[in-house]
Amino acid sequence: MSSMIIAVVAFLIDALIGDPRSKFHPVVLIGNLISTLEKFLRHDLDNPIKKILKGGVLVCIVVISSLLVGALIEFFTKDIPSYAAQIFIQALVLSFMISPRTLGDAAREIYFLLDRENLARAREKVGWIVGRDTQNLNEAEITRATIETVAENTVDGIISPLFYFAIGGLPLAVAYRAINTMDSMLGYKNEKYFYFGRVAARFDDIANFIPARLTGMLFICAAMILKLDYKNAFKMMKRDAAKHPSPNGGWAEATVAGALNIRLGGMNYYFGEPHFRAYMGEPHENLEAVHILGAIRMMYTATILFLTFAYLLV
Repeated sequence: MSSMIIAVVAFLIDALIGDPRSKFHPVVLIGNLISTLEKFLRHDLDNPIKKILKGGVLVCIVVISSLLVGALIEFFTKDIPSYAAQIFIQALVLSFMISPRTLGDAAREIYFLLDRENLARAREKVGWIVGRDTQNLNEAEITRATIETVAENTVDGIISPLFYFAIGGLPLAVAYRAINTMDSMLGYKNEKYFYFGRVAARFDDIANFIPARLTGMLFICAAMILKLDYKNAFKMMKRDAAKHPSPNGGWAEATVAGALNIRLGGMNYYFGEPHFRAYMGEPHENLEAVHILGAIRMMYTATILFLTFAYLLV
């Protein structure tokens, strides 16, 4: 029960103050560790097997280090006489592992820019949260990119770290954040990271497997509460989730697309090269900026639902 009190307080801290930008932010420190290890371990002249093995060594070091840090924080906070202080310190650390406010604020800013017909600035802002080329996107494409990011990041930026905290406390929550950070830094299918980042990418796929499917179900419940098309959300999740190139991304994206009666997916450009992503959902409604607000509401509702269910069950 107390662990989920910590999770609720962490969510409230994030809602009130957001995710502070600092070189001492735990995720920044994790990223620095990953970069340092990469400099020692990754060499372009290594053969593929050696690159995979060295990438695996990096993953082991980062995951074990993260588990130890999380365990040490829990260990030392237990000696603090004040129970409220114990709760607050652990909640503060956990708040660094989740990002609902950062995600919501970024998406809402893009909505307001589109609402004011400031396409140039909206293209620039959406480029901060997606990896695709954004300089030529129209309103519908900016909206699609934003909604896809909100849906997918609800999994790895919110539900997954909360899920691992619920089952394993701070050690698992911090370790998950490290796994996700490694994937974002190393999990590319380009020449540089195709082999070296493979273990990191697979770890991330495994870590998100249950939370992604859980998020899909939470989105259906959220759609019901928000009086969106929850039946279509369930239908699209069953039909389209497996079409996503990621084994996990489709469970959130297809469900949100169904709830909002829109279609996600389509042609994306990366460094000028076209890449088609399978469609998810049906275009019963044209993509418009207002759909971004619907995705944000679904994200927050799914988060609160998870905290409520976890609080009652754990």
